[in-house]
Amino acid sequence: MNKKVYDAILNGKSDNNIKYTDFQNIIVDLGFDFQHQDGSHRFYAHKIYPAIMNIQPDGNKAKGYQVRQLKNLIKKYDLKG
Repeated sequence: MNKKVYDAILNGKSDNNIKYTDFQNIIVDLGFDFQHQDGSHRFYAHKIYPAIMNIQPDGNKAKGYQVRQLKNLIKKYDLKG
């Protein structure tokens, strides 16, 4: 897992500056499995917890609100890679 990106998500200061590919990798590292894609929307479901992430790029960056959504799930379920 990319600790630098994980820490950036948790500290909340870079919500609009996380690379989309790094964001996808963190989601998988945290235990989410890719489910399907509908256009630019990619759906991931967690292997253990009832958590679903629906993500899409904003250029080459992750959308800030989706980064905050993941941060909330990390805190709620104490997710670690």
